[in-house]
Amino acid sequence: MKTKDFDNTKRDFLKKCFAFSAGIISLPGPAVITEMIREEQNIYKKVALFQEETARGIMCRICPNECVLKEGEISKCNNRRVKNSKLYTMAFGNPCSANIDPVEKKPLYHFFPGSRAYSIATAGCNLVCLNCQNWTISQTSPDKTKNYDLMPERVVEESVKNNCRSIAYTYSEPVTFYEYTYETAVLARKAGIKNIVKSNGYINAEPLKKLCSVIDAANIDLKAFNESTYLKLTGGKLQPVLDALKVYREMGVWLEITHLIVPTWSDKMEEIRKMCRWLSDNGFKNTPLHFSRFYPVHKLEQLPPTPVEILRNASKIAAEEGLKYVYIGNVPGNEMADTKCPSCSSTLVVRQGYRIVQNNITGGKCNKCGKVVDGVWS
Repeated sequence: MKTKDFDNTKRDFLKKCFAFSAGIISLPGPAVITEMIREEQNIYKKVALFQEETARGIMCRICPNECVLKEGEISKCNNRRVKNSKLYTMAFGNPCSANIDPVEKKPLYHFFPGSRAYSIATAGCNLVCLNCQNWTISQTSPDKTKNYDLMPERVVEESVKNNCRSIAYTYSEPVTFYEYTYETAVLARKAGIKNIVKSNGYINAEPLKKLCSVIDAANIDLKAFNESTYLKLTGGKLQPVLDALKVYREMGVWLEITHLIVPTWSDKMEEIRKMCRWLSDNGFKNTPLHFSRFYPVHKLEQLPPTPVEILRNASKIAAEEGLKYVYIGNVPGNEMADTKCPSCSSTLVVRQGYRIVQNNITGGKCNKCGKVVDGVWS
């Protein structure tokens, strides 16, 4: 094999061998060489879905970034790489985070309240949000994080063992570990375990429809309602996310939406009203909307937390535009985290943080007036 055909890992190793022959460094021992080979095999163990050969390289068609990569190059999401003219995912069976969470943490308020979700994430994200709270894993690649050995079968086994009603693909961005999410979700379904994605919704229609065939619930971040703001804040576009919301709904996935209100970025009331009106006009009146409080983090540490009054004003606007279930998140002791009946206004689900204190919904209906409450309750 010619030197130009070696990938970056092999080329680096070859350089070290030349350096050894020149007496510059010591040759790695057998254990080190074995580890290098093992890491390479782990990285290139799963061929990526939705790839296409073009004149300029291999195109990844999972998300609107549609990266076109030449040999050895890595995608914008930091976990897809080309080797021998094929695109491989570096994120399969190697999550950097695995926890048991209340489903309310996603947040999902209308999906099996009080249940547990086995939550996993690998490194990488297809956006570069300035306000990312999980930037230490979202803005790096799986070969640079400390990972667990959890193939899809093991994830399902751990979920069952820990009495988790669902598996949540979360923390970073499940779109970027698409193959891992999909294959795990297929096995979970067979085992009677529900599947949840917590996502930025930045995905193309074809892969999204395939994913929706095995996903039961999703919470999608709608980060702004202005194309220019979306690009500057996240590096992505607004329209693909709006299109994805419609696909989730049409495919029968239980959907909830989160809008993080970032001071000076997404706190303009006229844009919030436009967003709520769009949701109302496009069939999302019964979709829970979570207005979430921003806290200084990552590249926006200079900003203050979102004033609570801004969150309350946004929730009023949402109600005025006809949205039935509006919540305020990241504000401890806040009554806007409770679920109220859209018909009689009685309090149905009382929450303290992520804990359910009271649940007055039986068979998906309000205990007081008997009206159906939108959601998946049992």
